[in-house]
Amino acid sequence: MTENSARPLPYEGIRVIEFAHMVMGPSCGMLLGDLGAEVIKIEPVGGDRTRSLPGSGAGFFPMFNRNKKSVALDLKQPEGVAAALRLIDSADVVSENFSAGVMDQLGLGYDALRQRNPRLIHVSHKGFLPGPYAHRTALDEVVQMMGGLAYMTGRAGDPLRAGSSVNDIMGGMFGAIGVMAALAQRERTGQGSAVQSALFENNVFLVGQHMLQFAVTGQPAAPMPSRVAAWAIYDVFTVQDGEQIFLAVVSDKQWALFCHAFDLGELLADPRLASNQDRVLARDWLMPRLRSHLAPFSAAQLAARFEARGLAFAPITRPDELLDDPHLQATGGLAPIVLDDGRPARVPLLPFTLDGKQPGLRLNPPRVGEHTDALLRAAGYSPSEIQDLRQRAIAR
Repeated sequence: MTENSARPLPYEGIRVIEFAHMVMGPSCGMLLGDLGAEVIKIEPVGGDRTRSLPGSGAGFFPMFNRNKKSVALDLKQPEGVAAALRLIDSADVVSENFSAGVMDQLGLGYDALRQRNPRLIHVSHKGFLPGPYAHRTALDEVVQMMGGLAYMTGRAGDPLRAGSSVNDIMGGMFGAIGVMAALAQRERTGQGSAVQSALFENNVFLVGQHMLQFAVTGQPAAPMPSRVAAWAIYDVFTVQDGEQIFLAVVSDKQWALFCHAFDLGELLADPRLASNQDRVLARDWLMPRLRSHLAPFSAAQLAARFEARGLAFAPITRPDELLDDPHLQATGGLAPIVLDDGRPARVPLLPFTLDGKQPGLRLNPPRVGEHTDALLRAAGYSPSEIQDLRQRAIAR
């Protein structure tokens, strides 16, 4: 494991104590950790249950818990809470995504913690911001359904969740942005603050363009599969051997390049197709003709012609196929990690660069309690006290 830059990372020296599981809270901690913060994950003695999720949840823990340290404590025991408080006393940020009221019941809520440390920043990740829905249980799919995203993704009458935990991930990102803003504010005021992000409000932000589409046009946005496209050629084509490829032609100049590339001079000269708007209105008869004309080509042939002319295209790719993507391999966008069971894997890095390089991997996703001893010692516990906590299953 190596640093991606010789310069200090932006949040080096910032300590974050994370009480989080699943995706939303851990996404926030991962982002801060990737940017240099020391993120200490407090998990149950038996380990975060996210570690053992099956199926579509199997990738959650290794994806969102890199660059973190693990301390395993039983927060149902007073001694476990006391140990957590010792760690919090040295922290800049506390991040949590427990159900409403749980942190307060443990004595770890913001009001209690700011009495101990007025400079502390507390970020909570919830289903809803305070309001009439705040008592509801929320999940990513729940808010996609009630927030218009599933309606927009699926076909008419068939709402469909997006193919990623978009609200959990972005909700965590906005939580991290809130922390960054609170840290900047603390530099001016000397005071910490409470930050909250929420799944539902994040989802509403995502569909805001469609809300404003209604404001501008007076017409409700149609689901993406049946929308009136802004461009005539902006679709998936099935070609030779059943392969599929997405092709886009989004300007009059590109239309001319496209027609020349595929010997479609007759269409280029057709006055019914003179402008993009004309071509959109002609989609009913234009698209079947183009599909028939392009069907004999292989996806690779189409990609080569589009790339040579600067036209947009995309193969239809499964997520697992990205592990062999030549661009990601060349840029180092996939970092090697070690899974909980010791197997190697690769994980996508943050999608931006600092000084030309993506923030890298410093720590593998931690084993349960991997850093308990070292961090409790640093917090003032003696070896015998730590051993006592272990023997009583208060720490691991």
